[in-house]
Amino acid sequence: MAAVSRRSIMTLYSGPSQCESHRVRFVLAEKGIAADVISVDLEEERPADLVDVNPYGEVPTLVDRDLILYDSKVISEYLDERFPHPPLMPVDPVARAKARLVLYRIERDWCRLLMELDAAPSQTVGALRQELWQSLVASNDVFASGTAFFLSGELTMMDCALAPLMWRLPYYGVEIPASSEGIHDYQERLFALESFQKSLSEAERAMRA
Repeated sequence: MAAVSRRSIMTLYSGPSQCESHRVRFVLAEKGIAADVISVDLEEERPADLVDVNPYGEVPTLVDRDLILYDSKVISEYLDERFPHPPLMPVDPVARAKARLVLYRIERDWCRLLMELDAAPSQTVGALRQELWQSLVASNDVFASGTAFFLSGELTMMDCALAPLMWRLPYYGVEIPASSEGIHDYQERLFALESFQKSLSEAERAMRA
């Protein structure tokens, strides 16, 4: 359940259809953190104020008073530490390291393929789509492990990384078969969350219109 909204002077520069920006918006919504979200079209010239605070002109970029952060992982962990309830990462160092390793695998095995699909020439799209499809379907038993969320009974940072990916699968032509019930059930639980619905931009809603 999302936390009660907290006042904040944070500003988030966010891509309206970018997976990494969606991840940060999901963390903000789950923790009930108020932020001024500035939508940045990645195909147009970057706003001057974004370039002023981030030398790469990238999104997501978070401005919190005098602190400027970029990279979705860095921003998400900062938000989790600054606003510790509800926690999205374990407190125990060993459990935290294991969670970071799982996040690394999610990003390397699945998120990477989605990012490559986004920029791939037409002749490689089919192979990338098939690779992502096979990898997810082969992991159905992990999603069907009996926990409400990914390897946990509570929503964690792993789910915040997975949710934007799962939402985009049909848009990129990756259709999970009905036989992969664990994945479908997991998606339904994620997408039904109030915090997830609040995290969606209009462009992202249109992906599943």
